[in-house]
Amino acid sequence: QVQLSESGGGSVQAGGSLNLSCAASGASNIDNCMGWFRQVPGKERERVAIIGRIIFPTYADSVEGRFTISTDDAKNILYLQMNTLKSEDTAMYYCAQWSGLYCGGAPLYWGQGIQVTVSS
Repeated sequence: QVQLSESGGGSVQAGGSLNLSCAASGASNIDNCMGWFRQVPGKERERVAIIGRIIFPTYADSVEGRFTISTDDAKNILYLQMNTLKSEDTAMYYCAQWSGLYCGGAPLYWGQGIQVTVSS
């Protein structure tokens, strides 16, 4: 079993920055595809960014150039550095891990989510 725990969310003004962290534990393999998703009430969950040992960092068009996904392999931590935040970035953010190296299908493991609120 894999446990994922997000931290670093909160409230920020538009134009500001936040750095989300996701600590992976249990049977986690940091080499596997990992990613960040976000969801606003009433809308579908959106994939924000993914990364893995064989996966080049890939971003949704809406965050390209503003967000950076990375990992600390030694600490089993996934990060999402979010810069130049906009009000439309307001959402619940979720860390996720697939069961293998590829990002096909849906992730198998999810964190509990953390709120990010951007005020304009």
